[in-house]
Amino acid sequence: MSELNRKSPESLQDRLDQVVQLLNRHRLVENLVHKQEGQHQELVEHLVHQQNLAELQRKLDELHPADVAFILESLPLEERLAIWQLVRSERDGDILLEVSDAVRETLIADMDSHEIIAAANSLDADELADLAPDLPRDVVRELMDTLDAQQRERLKSALSYDEDQVGALMDFDMVTIRDDVTLEVVIRYLRRFDELPDHTDKLFVVDTEGALKGVLPIKKLLVGSPDALVGEVMAEDPVVFDPEDDAGEAAQAFERYDLVTAPVVDAKGKLCGRLTIDEMVDYIREESEAEVLNAAGLREEEDIFASVWKSVRNRWAWLAINLCTALVASRVIGLFEGSIEKLVALAALMPIVAGVGGNSGNQTITMIVRGIATGQVQVAHGKRLLRKEVGVALFNGLFWGMVLAGVAYLLYGNLPLSVVLLSAMTLNMLLAAVMGVFIPLIRLRLGRDPALGSSVMITAITDSGGFFIFLGLATIFLL
Repeated sequence: MSELNRKSPESLQDRLDQVVQLLNRHRLVENLVHKQEGQHQELVEHLVHQQNLAELQRKLDELHPADVAFILESLPLEERLAIWQLVRSERDGDILLEVSDAVRETLIADMDSHEIIAAANSLDADELADLAPDLPRDVVRELMDTLDAQQRERLKSALSYDEDQVGALMDFDMVTIRDDVTLEVVIRYLRRFDELPDHTDKLFVVDTEGALKGVLPIKKLLVGSPDALVGEVMAEDPVVFDPEDDAGEAAQAFERYDLVTAPVVDAKGKLCGRLTIDEMVDYIREESEAEVLNAAGLREEEDIFASVWKSVRNRWAWLAINLCTALVASRVIGLFEGSIEKLVALAALMPIVAGVGGNSGNQTITMIVRGIATGQVQVAHGKRLLRKEVGVALFNGLFWGMVLAGVAYLLYGNLPLSVVLLSAMTLNMLLAAVMGVFIPLIRLRLGRDPALGSSVMITAITDSGGFFIFLGLATIFLL
């Protein structure tokens, strides 16, 4: 229980607060000592400085690399780099793997090439593959020269795949055995290891050429007869992946079959590596974060404490598009200035029509994008989804349109205005449903990210469409 409490989110926040307090106290004491005058002032300042830094370093040494990464991500740049300097060099590699890409960039920029290579040398080939894209090219070349032939070959293999392919995520640290030995021999073999690779729930059975023949679950190894041969108790039909398989589909398979690890096998049947649950969890988290960012029109993950210029570059593209769509919406309103002047109630009611339509469209587009991400939605499903979403929009439009029409009648006592409002609400929600289905499916058909800017686009369409529909109907039937 104490272990669970130690790593709980509340405890992690407490540790962040403790590190910040130690940093603030360090600065405060240094400022006070610096103001003191006397012949021993320099010595006292040095001792206080070392004492405070030692206390901070002890606190960091107690933390898991993922906890240190959280603290680094939660600090402004100056304080982040001060903490980073206190991290022991042998932990640099593990922490660089845990921090976000944006924060990793700032930490690497603060390191020289020798520090980067020292940090990278403590990592396995699959971990190096995660880190390599963020390293300077000359450092990567120098790093390759420091690796042995096996590690170099594994790193090249991992880097040869796209980041959304299984090959880019596979782990090379695994235990292989033969099928013609007994379980007792396997157990004796395992006892020769100082420790087993993380998440070892099964051993991989291969032939003399390295081709996968099956897997031996650890639970079968423990409860099976010591005299039984591996070939007699192994599972011959495990879930396997090809290095070129889509990582998203692999993640779904891990969830569907409750996998902890799974073998990765090439076209010739040779065992290349394995996928582990921690890599799948990280991939799912990163994809979810990317979806949220893309829906808001952000091009990439952004360090919350990044410079103004970096944040501007990340955000400007879709803001420019949003500005253009807002100008279109304003021109739509401008077309009906005369109508608004004659019936002021139109100005008060038209944002409601646009706003509810935008919310309805975002609901539709979120469901479609999620379905695409989980593999449940394909382009071929477009007609069926369109019929379903139009039905939902028609029901919601009529129901909430009548509610809004009733409120408008109570406020303005104008029955024709209420009918126009009901019609506009229904039509705009139908427009939102149609576009909520079409936008992500068209982007999917074109090979683009269905989530990218979806929220911006659907809001622009329902705003302009809502204004045009409502003001157009009002001009035709009320004036």
